Amino acid sequence: MDADSGRQATFSISTDDDAQQKNPSRFKVAKVEFVVDEAKDESDEDDANHHAYDTQGQKTFGRNTLETLPHMDHYRNLLSTTGVIRKRPTLLELHDIEVAGASDKIPLATEADDQLLKYGDGEPGNESLKAALAKEEAAQSAGGAGFKFGWIEGVLIRCVLNIFGVMLFLRLSWVVGQAGIGFASVVILLASLVTVLTSLSMSAICTNGLVKGGGAYYMISRSLGPEFGGAIGIVFSVANAVAVAMYVVGFAETIVDILKEHGRLMVDEINDIRIIGIITAIGLMCITFAGLSWEAKAQLVLLVILLVAIANFVIGTFIPPTAEKRAKGFVGYNMKTFRDNFLPDFREEHNFFSVFAIYFPAATGILAGANISGDLKDAQKAIPKGTLLSIFLTTVVYLAVAWMSGWSIVRDAYGPIASSLPLNDTTVNGSWILGLESSSLVMNYTSAATSIETIVRSHELNETTSDILCRPGECLYGLHNDMQVMQMVSGFAPLTIAGIVSATLSSALASLVSAPRVFQAVCKDRIFPGIHIFATGYGKAEEPRRAYALAFALALACICIGELNAIAPLISNFFLMSYALVNYSCFDASLAKSPGWRPAFKYYSMWLSLVGALLCVSVMFIINWWTALITIALVAALFFYVHYRKPDINWGSSTQAHVYKNALQNTHKLVNVNEHVKNFRPQVLVLTGAPMSRQPLVDFAVSITKNIGLLVCGDVILGNPMDKLLDLREISRKAYIWLSKHKTKAFYSGIMAQSLRTGVQSLLQSVGLGKLRPNTLLLGFKSDWHKASPEEVCDYFRIIHDAFDLSYGVGILRLKSGLHLSNLSPGTTEGFNGLKDVELNMPSDRANGEKSLEDNVIDDNKEDYDSDDEQADESKQLSNNYFTKGVQNKGFIDVWWLFDDGGLTLLIPYILTTKKQWKGCKLRVYMAGSKQSALDRDHRHMATLLSKFRIEYSSMAVLPDFAKQPSEESMMEFNKLIADWMLKPSEGETEETHPWKISEEELLLQKDRTYRHIKTRELLMQRSKDAKLIVMTLPMPRKGICSSGLYMAWIDTLTRDMPPILLLRGNQENVLTYYS
Repeated sequence: MDADSGRQATFSISTDDDAQQKNPSRFKVAKVEFVVDEAKDESDEDDANHHAYDTQGQKTFGRNTLETLPHMDHYRNLLSTTGVIRKRPTLLELHDIEVAGASDKIPLATEADDQLLKYGDGEPGNESLKAALAKEEAAQSAGGAGFKFGWIEGVLIRCVLNIFGVMLFLRLSWVVGQAGIGFASVVILLASLVTVLTSLSMSAICTNGLVKGGGAYYMISRSLGPEFGGAIGIVFSVANAVAVAMYVVGFAETIVDILKEHGRLMVDEINDIRIIGIITAIGLMCITFAGLSWEAKAQLVLLVILLVAIANFVIGTFIPPTAEKRAKGFVGYNMKTFRDNFLPDFREEHNFFSVFAIYFPAATGILAGANISGDLKDAQKAIPKGTLLSIFLTTVVYLAVAWMSGWSIVRDAYGPIASSLPLNDTTVNGSWILGLESSSLVMNYTSAATSIETIVRSHELNETTSDILCRPGECLYGLHNDMQVMQMVSGFAPLTIAGIVSATLSSALASLVSAPRVFQAVCKDRIFPGIHIFATGYGKAEEPRRAYALAFALALACICIGELNAIAPLISNFFLMSYALVNYSCFDASLAKSPGWRPAFKYYSMWLSLVGALLCVSVMFIINWWTALITIALVAALFFYVHYRKPDINWGSSTQAHVYKNALQNTHKLVNVNEHVKNFRPQVLVLTGAPMSRQPLVDFAVSITKNIGLLVCGDVILGNPMDKLLDLREISRKAYIWLSKHKTKAFYSGIMAQSLRTGVQSLLQSVGLGKLRPNTLLLGFKSDWHKASPEEVCDYFRIIHDAFDLSYGVGILRLKSGLHLSNLSPGTTEGFNGLKDVELNMPSDRANGEKSLEDNVIDDNKEDYDSDDEQADESKQLSNNYFTKGVQNKGFIDVWWLFDDGGLTLLIPYILTTKKQWKGCKLRVYMAGSKQSALDRDHRHMATLLSKFRIEYSSMAVLPDFAKQPSEESMMEFNKLIADWMLKPSEGETEETHPWKISEEELLLQKDRTYRHIKTRELLMQRSKDAKLIVMTLPMPRKGICSSGLYMAWIDTLTRDMPPILLLRGNQENVLTYYS
């Protein structure tokens, strides 16, 4: 749009024929001609609003391509904005011209609309999505998103007020008296070091993306995941709510002391504290309910009072002390006092660490600004700037006050003489010295009949030697003894009281605002059940009024207790745990080296963050070791609870980044690890088709590999890859959803192919990574082979060949009831672990008849049932063979280890007996004997071998009967089975035209093997009919010798009408060893 004329410029494209004639080329050069069109000004603008993709700002290409310029809207999360937003075209829409052409007719939709279309309005995690959108739109139309704070009023003032607590006025002088000026400075700087390191970590986290409401909880949960986030969110909310009561009680105690001094107590001290505390809490609650803007104004007033109180003390130190103040220990700035007070003088079993533990809560409060992160205009800039500056300013003030106190106030002083005592009185009675009625000082002076004037003048001449008149432990004044020394030194004492009141009320107000907002954020994320009611916000600023009421109730209950000193260390440890996790979050995110970790704040170090975390934990134990253990135990309990619940939340935490990083590093390491037989693990590629359609096969494979090996569900979808490739991603997504829903530890690998064998070959060659590759192929028996097309049978047969060519072990599983769930009538599937949902979970292309591996390879017993009795037995058969149905009853797993395949036929049954499903079963081992006369020797040899392998078995038998002739009945049954697969030369069939058929010559050549397999079936029927599972060595299909028809007849003969049976053959490499 031309800014000056208001006219729109459009362009047309033509070919410069003259130029082309002069310079022949196979490329045509397009000439762009700009045309000014005034009439289309408004109509085109309206049309742009209905275009599928907004390309505003692209004056040349805006109306001739689907490509869009980078824009913030393209990267917004759901519900981050409302109304019409820009939308980036999908890869499919850019890549597929048909989809792109259809998109021009689609009206512009919001990202929220896309989510609604995709998930619907009732999907878990998206509940009341339309209502939320409507509510946010209404809030925007009502005038914005509420009042937002800048970095000064939102962060700096709040942090300063929270750090400047009553410690400044009541305990800092005591710290100086105990630790001396030097060590007191170390205490202050060490505490500030902890908070600075935490603030640097917090600054890095909050500048690594948009920070929403929830403060420390939001930062920790998005960095470390919902487990740590949920735990610290609850703990931090409770700590702030109880802290409200502590600050209010501190305020009430100050007021009660004033009332007591003037003899104005209402009831007694404890009840007066409760009454004043409740009234104060109600007043604070009214301020918070009025809104953050009113709370901010109240905080500003309290800050002014606090600063005036600090200035009042500073000015007071420069005013020459009166005689009364000298008697109380304030002697003015004096180098002798400075030297005396510089070194420590620990008393009452205190030491550096105990003094540090008492002081450290004064340094907390750095999260006051971060806790209202959702109410800041620009949290990414406000939090680092406001928090770090507040720490610097408060540290300077704490140091200045400590040095001023130590420079001008002595450690011990005897106190003032009663002003009513006449100076010419010759004796001093104990009652004349305030607070020292029975002290040795009074007795000494009384016995000496010393005049008061002499005492006073002596003290005036020796103004820094008041300890001569007062021994330690007997004085009530000075840095060691008087907690109100700052009030005494100040220019106007009531202002100090006002400062104490301001400090307590501001901290209480900040905590009362923080606790509900953090708790509201926890409730919104639905990490814990039953608390979502507190997530509701009111007004444009989403005020958490329900959470306010809950915090108020908790604070009120604590106020009524009255005595909170016992739990004060626990609350301090709650805050320190939050600081520790903030530091650890920064360290963990840096250590994961995720490309998404790009904080705008650069002045941090992952190692400093780690040091900060360790310091916070150390301080927790310094403050109080048993409250530290309680805090850690509580956070751990909440962590494991959330971990057990596994909320459906994905925040891209550093924990996820570590999973990938560790997996990648360990996979690389595994490549360089030499294989050893002792470390052999079955890694199975199971041809399931869609996993949800063949669950028994998946569950049996899981029982082998669970917690010890790799399992991959292979799926070959038959069709033209050019037509169906776009569906593969959705099929894979649905398969993983099913695997996750059924808690199946397996991977899924789907492949589009035009033939079954081609697809399986691709899986056999490509599945896996490094040493994490399958070594065993597991598939179901194709029980409809005699009815299937020759091509399907040949594909099945050749897949076995391909697996052996690639050094895979091969297992074929057969169940009486079959493996495919479609064999069952709808009524029989109900009640089997959600089988009735299979059709809902299967990919849509399968429902439409798409052919896949499941329709070709493992079509076990997919036949029509002719009798009602057989159909009625389906459910019972499935239940008996369904491998996830709890623990198998006591029974036997029969192992027919007929040929040495490296030991896989023996190892797999042993692994099964170690699993929960099969722990009630014992092994029965059957082996083939060499000859009748050597049975005892063979038995001893095999018993020794099994003993060395350390495989327990119930019984073992060496059978010599395999070489015997099978019965005529069995032979007739086998001949009937292969009748349709015999080559018929009379009908013109030859081995070249019908290679899958069995010729008379082949049948004669393979007579011994055929007899052996038929005889083996007879032995199976005699000895293993009652087994829970049979594992037998798989006959080896020899290339060029055995046809597909004959081989399928062999394995059908071995497995038909048997209990669940697995034909298994290793790759002839050792998987067992008896060496240590």
